[in-house]
Amino acid sequence: MDEALLRSLTPSVLTVLVRRGADFAAAEDAVQDALVEALRVWPADPPRDAKGWLVTVAWRKFLDATRSDLARRRREDRVEEEPPPGPSSSSDDTLQLYFLCAHPSLTPASAVALTLRAVGGLTTRQIAEAYLVPEATMAQRISRAKRTVSGVRFDRPGDVATVLRVLYLVFNEGYSGDVDLAAEAIRLTRQLAAAIDHPEVAGLLALMLLHHARRAARTASDGSLVPLAEQDRGRWDTASIAEGVVILQTALARDRLGEFQAQAAIAALHADAPTAGETDWVQIVEWYDELARLTDSPVVRLNRAVAVGEADGPRAGLAALAAVDSSLPRHTAVAAYLHERDGDLATAARLYAEAARLAPNLAERDHLTRQAARLNAGRGR
Repeated sequence: MDEALLRSLTPSVLTVLVRRGADFAAAEDAVQDALVEALRVWPADPPRDAKGWLVTVAWRKFLDATRSDLARRRREDRVEEEPPPGPSSSSDDTLQLYFLCAHPSLTPASAVALTLRAVGGLTTRQIAEAYLVPEATMAQRISRAKRTVSGVRFDRPGDVATVLRVLYLVFNEGYSGDVDLAAEAIRLTRQLAAAIDHPEVAGLLALMLLHHARRAARTASDGSLVPLAEQDRGRWDTASIAEGVVILQTALARDRLGEFQAQAAIAALHADAPTAGETDWVQIVEWYDELARLTDSPVVRLNRAVAVGEADGPRAGLAALAAVDSSLPRHTAVAAYLHERDGDLATAARLYAEAARLAPNLAERDHLTRQAARLNAGRGR
């Protein structure tokens, strides 16, 4: 039994049912019932058209589940709409599910969960484990999301930017439990890129590939963080880097620059440098200027201050940092780094320790604590 095939067909079959008028939650239940039936029947009698078989069985499951609540006339009308046997359309309806799952009425957390469930085909248990929450909590979140989008019509134009933001949120969750969300986000973004010709979709895919290529070098054997400048570049995935660069170059050639393309361009410049010392920081600053123009994001300005410090010296970086809101997460850590580069080790050690107390996770806290201890030990000799 090819479970990967079943998983890949699930979004398309679900979309067919919803387009035919099925309530989203009821349609998903029917599709799940059809998948169970496929697992039972296919090993002994595999269909020639897997998608057509699933659509037909799922539609029948839906009709069976709703028949008791419908009037006789309505039942007959719906039965007449049953998809005919034989090969079904090979068109990919998954794109519509992306837009449905990224509906603006959903919270980001609900949109991510629903996308993983309906488009990614992950189980509720897998999603709950990935987000480190009880399965019952995640089930409630997904159920609420389904109810929210049940009345949404597919004839409304979708917002690509919202879909991309949801996929970016999935990617940034990284790895938890037995589900690699970064790899899952790349898989879903590839799927979206195959369904829609959009430079920002390509930009996001390139960004994910370029960042993911450095994953093996980001942590030491003891689990501690390894800063970009200290990473073993021989452990970077050169195939993913090459693919990401080609995708990015093709997107940039269309001259419709967006924030994900700009972020990918910065990541590509880091990936292109044979050593940290050969990084083209001047060009990275220029890309951050473009990114700031596109987003007006304080996080972008914070990262730009680091790049300015590398390109023009730490004092120029500190001057750029002075224009950034000091309450921004990681602001103190950036200040510590720039003060260290400027030779003010006492201030840097104090700021590293303060940044450690403000760190959003244990790995960053440990890294910043070690940085403070390193400088304090050096000053004590």
